[in-house]
Amino acid sequence: MAAMCDRHEGEIVDAVAADFGTRSAQETRLAELFMVRVGVRHAQRHLRAWMRPRGVPTPLYLWPGTSRVLRQPLGVVGVISPWNYPVQLALLPAVAALAAGNHVLLKPSELTPRTSALLERLVAQHFAPEEFAVVNGGPDIGHEFSRLPFDHLFFTGSTAVGRKIALSAAEKLTPCTLELGGKSPALIHADADIATVAPRLLTGKLLNAGQTCIAPDYVLAPSDRIDELVAEIGRTVAAMYPMLGDNPDYTSIINERHYGRLTALLEDARRKGARVVALDRDSASGVGGARKMPPTLLVGVNDGMAVMQEEIFGPLLPIESYSTLDEAIGRINARQRPLALYMFGGDRAARARVLHETTAGGVTIDDTLWHFSNEALPFGGVGASGIGAYHGERGFLTFTHQKAVFVQARFALTWTLRPPYGKRFETVLKLLKKIA
Repeated sequence: MAAMCDRHEGEIVDAVAADFGTRSAQETRLAELFMVRVGVRHAQRHLRAWMRPRGVPTPLYLWPGTSRVLRQPLGVVGVISPWNYPVQLALLPAVAALAAGNHVLLKPSELTPRTSALLERLVAQHFAPEEFAVVNGGPDIGHEFSRLPFDHLFFTGSTAVGRKIALSAAEKLTPCTLELGGKSPALIHADADIATVAPRLLTGKLLNAGQTCIAPDYVLAPSDRIDELVAEIGRTVAAMYPMLGDNPDYTSIINERHYGRLTALLEDARRKGARVVALDRDSASGVGGARKMPPTLLVGVNDGMAVMQEEIFGPLLPIESYSTLDEAIGRINARQRPLALYMFGGDRAARARVLHETTAGGVTIDDTLWHFSNEALPFGGVGASGIGAYHGERGFLTFTHQKAVFVQARFALTWTLRPPYGKRFETVLKLLKKIA
């Protein structure tokens, strides 16, 4: 896997850029290839330890027997990957599954056809077909793929499609890991340094033009700091992206359908009373024609707006005000559990309240996205944002059967519990109840 990514980095970068229209080589190298290399190297360093059988305590009533857990491959793993990070989200689950000793069959997204075709070709060059193979096709192939009798099925995508995948897999009782999405909040505490917050918030929001499952989906900010935040975000966008239309650093929306979906979300919010702040100073350069949607703030949003009801997956950023920390926590908890939660500022007590009184798949404090990059941390959702986790040893265990093994000694107290039952049985059982 590492050799494949190293030898063909240029081809991969070009294929992803062609599928998006514009996607910077730097973003692909960092968010796709670097992350795969991190996963590979972490597995190489730790795999020997992960594979070892684990001795576990044996209770006194089973002495002198011994107990251990044997880690075994599940068998054949199916991976269905999405279009937004078409290399990383295809190969990282495969890294974990292969490290655990499984065979892998990958179904990449049809919305990135060049990248998916390239993956099929490169995997065929670097792996035996019974080790790792790729099958391409549209939604019909995806549906049939999800109904195959895999030993485990791993899906990354939307919550809506995840429900369908789970139903298809249930026909064969195939266990699933579902990496979904949702509305990940960014909570700004009253004492946060807005000049520090803005670039870190915007880096997470505008990577891949917001087409990231753990991108901040809305901001909760103190009422008296909204104007300061909006102004600082404007300055930050101007510094990061002096222009948009011809800027190779700013990614296009994947296709016209998604561009139209985002436009509809924006117009719905405008129509229902949100203040729209478009951070685009070169609209004459044909930003829309390149499917480049400018970073846009939606101030004063409410739950009646579609943009607050569904995952955005684009460069629209709703900003919601709050007065007290109780109110902010209540807003987060009133919504479905998110894949990620971010918070900026706050003293130790305030941070502890948010961490303990809310539930999210993962958390980054005083920045965005970076919890994803630590292979020692499990990555996954909770509730509507996903089922199961991966990365590092947690990924290895996702694709591993942990077999319980008990070895009985030649002479053991438990033989006295056999029929015919009588006084001996009662005496031994009474003894075991005391030492259990």
